[in-house]
Amino acid sequence: MSDTLDEKRPTRGDARRDAIVQAARKVCLEKGFSKITVSDIASEVGMTRSLFYHYFADMDAAVTAVMDEAIDGFISELEQWNANRTVGDIEGELDTVAPLFKRLVASGHELPSTLTSSSGALYGGFLHNVVQRVAQYICDTTVVDFAAHHELRIDHVYETFYTLIMGLLMYIRTHPDVPDETVKEIIASTLHIEGYTAKYPERKPQN
Repeated sequence: MSDTLDEKRPTRGDARRDAIVQAARKVCLEKGFSKITVSDIASEVGMTRSLFYHYFADMDAAVTAVMDEAIDGFISELEQWNANRTVGDIEGELDTVAPLFKRLVASGHELPSTLTSSSGALYGGFLHNVVQRVAQYICDTTVVDFAAHHELRIDHVYETFYTLIMGLLMYIRTHPDVPDETVKEIIASTLHIEGYTAKYPERKPQN
């Protein structure tokens, strides 16, 4: 399939394309990502296989769309958190982002659980994409606001956030009962902003 043809495919917002994505999600929940077929999805939506291929190049493209929708959910919740935070209230931001991150990891934004149980490679790709987008979003928004008022005490900013988010995501998945305070302290110490918390006021940078 050529790039030119792919560029002409209907994109998000097209009702029938969205119906295919939702059908793919539903069938994935029932059968698992590794077992679904184009025929399964076409039957669920009530369309022909040829019409499916009008919207997606192959099965992998439809599965990717399901994962992209889940990532959009993560970003949407971060956007809401970012809009509601008080600029300059570092501890308040940490207090709210720690439980938010735990909840996002726990929910998976309704990503079919069969993704994590039946396809390690596919799930690995999803993790990379979600961490990449979340890290870039934070760097473009929250970090910019912080740097405008405070000293940024980390190098390789994007890489640091990528590593922090990936590490927390994997840790929370295996330790879902980790206290919010622990997550908060991990974030603060990794980013060298623990001096802005009540626990370590002596570590606050001197202006």
